[in-house]
Amino acid sequence: MQAKPSKDTNKQTKKKFFFSNASASARGSPGRCWGVCAARAGLAPCPLPPARLPPRPLPGDAAGGAGPARRRSSLAAQVAAAGCARRDNAGAPCLALGHLQVPLKPGRSLMDWIRLTKSGKDLTGLKGRLIEVTEDELAKHNKKEDCWICIRGFVYNVTPYMEYHPGGEDELMKAAGTDGTDLFDQVHRWVNYESMLKECLVGRMAVKSVAAPKEFSSTLSEEKKQLNGMLPERKVLGASAKDLTPSYDWFQTDSLITIVIYTKQKNMNAELVIVDCQEKRLRGEIIVDEHSYLVEVDLDHAVQEDMAVNISEKVGKVEITLKKKDKINWKTLGRPLESHNTFVKHSDRGLFYRKCKLVSKVEVTHDTKLFCLMLPKSTRLHVPTGQHVYLKQIIAGTEVVKPYTPVLPFLPLDFKEPSHRDGEHIYLMIKIYSCGLFTQALDHLQIGDYISVSSPEGNFKKSQVQTSEDLFLLAAGTGFTPMVKLMNFALTEVSCVRTVKLIFFNKTEDDILWRNQLEQLALKDERFEVQFILSQPTKDWMGKQGKISPSLLSEFVKRNRKDSKVLICICGPTPFTEQGVEYLKDLGYSQEEIHAFTA
Repeated sequence: MQAKPSKDTNKQTKKKFFFSNASASARGSPGRCWGVCAARAGLAPCPLPPARLPPRPLPGDAAGGAGPARRRSSLAAQVAAAGCARRDNAGAPCLALGHLQVPLKPGRSLMDWIRLTKSGKDLTGLKGRLIEVTEDELAKHNKKEDCWICIRGFVYNVTPYMEYHPGGEDELMKAAGTDGTDLFDQVHRWVNYESMLKECLVGRMAVKSVAAPKEFSSTLSEEKKQLNGMLPERKVLGASAKDLTPSYDWFQTDSLITIVIYTKQKNMNAELVIVDCQEKRLRGEIIVDEHSYLVEVDLDHAVQEDMAVNISEKVGKVEITLKKKDKINWKTLGRPLESHNTFVKHSDRGLFYRKCKLVSKVEVTHDTKLFCLMLPKSTRLHVPTGQHVYLKQIIAGTEVVKPYTPVLPFLPLDFKEPSHRDGEHIYLMIKIYSCGLFTQALDHLQIGDYISVSSPEGNFKKSQVQTSEDLFLLAAGTGFTPMVKLMNFALTEVSCVRTVKLIFFNKTEDDILWRNQLEQLALKDERFEVQFILSQPTKDWMGKQGKISPSLLSEFVKRNRKDSKVLICICGPTPFTEQGVEYLKDLGYSQEEIHAFTA
């Protein structure tokens, strides 16, 4: 641990995902970044989001929520970094299919792209016409000066976007003249390309006539009975999944409506249950491993805001209790929506947003603030350790989405008992960039303003920590954010952990987040150790200096014993994360012992 403790100007901090600008410092992020930035480092990949295809003015997600196909975030966000926060890029929006960011020419920023799309210029070359595109026709447009790409059945002329793409022209050319959906989904599944490329829409792919395949999914058998007036139609993954598919029922009293979801899973907990009731629309999502079960209906009658969610963990039963506004008998639960009673891969489920109120904004360092967002009364949501959420804003008429990793309101200094799980607030530690469109817009939010927040995303599993004896956390800048809950979980709930070591990379002492709290924790808990490493220290700095390198890692990342079970988590700007992973592998650590938070 470093000598020379410094003043902790941090009051509370929240981690932010790395959607950010194109320049500057590094940070890993659990989400993807817009192409615009990478976090503190300023490098980030950009992704194109998946979305349903739109007629020319593609509609964005409704302010309060989003349907399945909306998992794409929007114009903004696309860096592929690690579960950490990234910085905003003042540059251009990114639809990158890969994840490296390249310098953009002057006049090619995000705002410049927005201005171009609103200028009335014909960006498709078709004078406003929408056409049906065959595979042969698509394949002809495979050059930088004439590049069409298909995403989710819609074809876009991305030629005018080439110079605005933070990921560079070569990344877009990987999908030139082809269906780029799979490439796009690998990196930017959450991005809302509909909004960003709506003026580049050429048309829809021509549909091939093929023999209809036999249904592999099962429907309700004759013996299934109508549930109080509403017959659910179940969509299953296949015959092998039938017995594991969750189901639901409902019942009522004079004043209450109770929906019971039978998950058929043991060890069900609050982090796997997300419930929203917006006006008369009820949405209950259950996460089952890599899959998602959804109950989604327009309720038959109005209900009060107060809602209770009870989970019987051992038997896997979830009860959602609503209070009727009027004490009348409901003939049905309501009208099933499109995705109601479906059980699909979580990655195929669209992002859902709810509006959260900003209740506080506290300075952590000279350029980083801790935002506290309050969930709606009728929402039950807990963000799991190692996962992130997306924030969505409309900037200059364009929908922009960026990922941020929630943190705790402060760093607990006594890890003897599990920390209180606040299910009413989300805390985000966000670095504000002077030239960052997204973070500047965030910083200008007033207490009481609202912002759309998505359900959690991410592939980190707590089980990766539960068998570890030595936990090493490598963080650069706001890449620290995913490490906050990780430290809390490991020191509180993992009995086998012997060592938790944070190697924290920053530019200067003033950039170190929660420094005093980290130093105090190291003094109070012998299992925890922190090492600060600065790349631009002052002459007075007595600690380590440099950037991530094999020599630094070999010095600080060591097993306690030869056979120690180790987990190394890394988060920061894309270059930091990618280099760190390669150095660790060169030092003999296996892929299973390394988790990179990437978007």
